[in-house]
Amino acid sequence: MQRGWIVPVGGAEEKEGRAEILRKFVTIAGGEDARIAIIPTASQLETTGGRYERIFKELGARAATALPYKSRTDCERADWLDVLDKSTAIFLTGGNQLRISTVLGGTPVAKAIRRLNARGVHVGGTSAGAAILSEHMIAYGAEGASPRAGMATLAPGFGMTNRVVIDQHFRQRDRLGRLLTALAYNPFAVGLGLDEDTAAFIDADDVVEVVGAGAITVVDASSLEHSSMGFASSGDAICLTNVKLHVLTPGGKFDLRTRTATPPRSSE
Repeated sequence: MQRGWIVPVGGAEEKEGRAEILRKFVTIAGGEDARIAIIPTASQLETTGGRYERIFKELGARAATALPYKSRTDCERADWLDVLDKSTAIFLTGGNQLRISTVLGGTPVAKAIRRLNARGVHVGGTSAGAAILSEHMIAYGAEGASPRAGMATLAPGFGMTNRVVIDQHFRQRDRLGRLLTALAYNPFAVGLGLDEDTAAFIDADDVVEVVGAGAITVVDASSLEHSSMGFASSGDAICLTNVKLHVLTPGGKFDLRTRTATPPRSSE
């Protein structure tokens, strides 16, 4: 059975007009047969879930149902778990990723999301909802272009992939330094820095396609020759050598298995 798409969005995605990212999410979810479960746990706004219900239905989904998990006891609700089981896609909204991890982490909901994605259900999220999708999540950190010890704090995410570490609002909030810091701890994963209104559509073969209005900064530290993280004090600048960086615009692709980047056809 083929894994579903994993779709992290950099936040502030266009919700009216073209709404390219959300429209494509509805398409991969089945178009007019799409049944999308929305998890607005990261947001403190009571209207967030209902807003995404309306948006996805206007974009052609057959059903869009918000599941407003506010406490860990909510995660036991059989009726909401049934909505998840019958969904063709799951979407997590923005807000604070630690609200998602502390409410949903280790519950039947988190387990169901991983199980459903493994059997073909597509899972996406915007902003905080994007950060939590991977195994290692940037919980919070400082702004700035240069990596420094302690600049990024990591926490466990949902674990649908261990191939990437995701950062969002990337160019808008100057987050290159904290993504490099996260990779300096362990360069196994690829860093994906997502601009606002930009998404990484990751297929079952672990190929990333850039969709939206901005760019994705791909940081590949697999050939790292030196990192000073192991002996740095908090706040020290970190020395990293032989790190590869790509900036991919819409239509560009990156193969997470072979670590190869492909520019969009329009720029070839």
